[in-house]
Amino acid sequence: MERRDFICLSLAGFGTAMVAPTIALANSEKQRKGVSDIYYTKEDPGRWSAKVATHLPSIDIEKSGEKTVVKIVTPHEMNGYEHYIVKHVLLDSNHKFLEEHLFDPIKDKSAISTFTLQNYSGKLYVLSMCNKHDLWLNEAEA
Repeated sequence: MERRDFICLSLAGFGTAMVAPTIALANSEKQRKGVSDIYYTKEDPGRWSAKVATHLPSIDIEKSGEKTVVKIVTPHEMNGYEHYIVKHVLLDSNHKFLEEHLFDPIKDKSAISTFTLQNYSGKLYVLSMCNKHDLWLNEAEA
C-alpha cells in the first residue's frame, strides 16, 4: 500500500469513527426516549411484555446504621445453560457500576444476590440479564 493511500484510508476511518456513533445515537433517541434500547423495564417491556413477572428484578433494601443491604431476586428458572439469569449488576444514582454477581446455572438454583454498601443513600438501579430475554432494569430508593 502506498503512503498516500494509507493516509486517505486512515482519515476516512477516523471520520467514520467520529460520525457513525453520533448518527446511531441520534437515530436511537428518535425511536425511544433515553437509552432504553439496551434494556427493558416494567413500563417498557418491548417485545418481552409476557416476561415481566419472571425477568424484572425485585429489590429489597434494609438500612442498619451506616450499612445498606440490597437483596435482589429475579424469579426466573435456572434451567442449566439453556435458559438462566446470567448476572445481577448494581448501579448507583449516576448509573455508575457498584457491584455485580455472576450466576452459575449448574450450581445456583435461583437468581438471588445480596450486596452490602457502606454509607449509601439515594437511588439504586439493578440490571438482571437473561441469556434469552435480554437485559432488565429496575430501581429503588436507598
